[in-house]
Amino acid sequence: MRNPIRVKNLRMRFLPLYAAGLVLLFWVRPTLSEYAVGLTAVLLGAVLRTWGAGHLVKTTSLTITGPYARMRHPLYVGTLLCGCGIAVMFGGWWALCVLGVLLPWFFLGYFPRKERLESARLEALYGEAFARYRAEVPALRPRLVAWIPPPQGTLVGDPDCRWSMERYSENNELGTLLALLACVVVFGIRAVVGSA
Repeated sequence: MRNPIRVKNLRMRFLPLYAAGLVLLFWVRPTLSEYAVGLTAVLLGAVLRTWGAGHLVKTTSLTITGPYARMRHPLYVGTLLCGCGIAVMFGGWWALCVLGVLLPWFFLGYFPRKERLESARLEALYGEAFARYRAEVPALRPRLVAWIPPPQGTLVGDPDCRWSMERYSENNELGTLLALLACVVVFGIRAVVGSA
């Protein structure tokens, strides 16, 4: 199993964000109901990320199974759900402030750039197969029915690929899960102490 701690997340440039997060924790006092709503979103996001990471094969195959048969970016949707859930756990006006920064940043900056870069890379790697997949599978909104590639044409993804713990580990998802668990525990303690 791969080391869950990603060295790139420990770089000095992230230190101000980590420090701000720790300082902010002293001020937040979520209610139990805010915590419950936030926890629901975090759990949904974590499940979606886990499902996606266990299917994702990077650069050797076009992943078209699991959640990728319903949306092209399940990891981003899972991350957005987790981020929104954590924002709600901040409670009160803090939640509105965090959501007011998070949502515009994601939809106006981060995601459009990532979608453009990843789509260009995948189209260069897989050509017509990716173009067909992109035309049929929405980026962030899930399809009601899973996409099944047409039988004709060259298939570059394995339609029978199953979820794998090895892929989950190789995609560094355990570290993400541990970070989410830490957030859930810390905010849970803050909610319980604040309600006492």
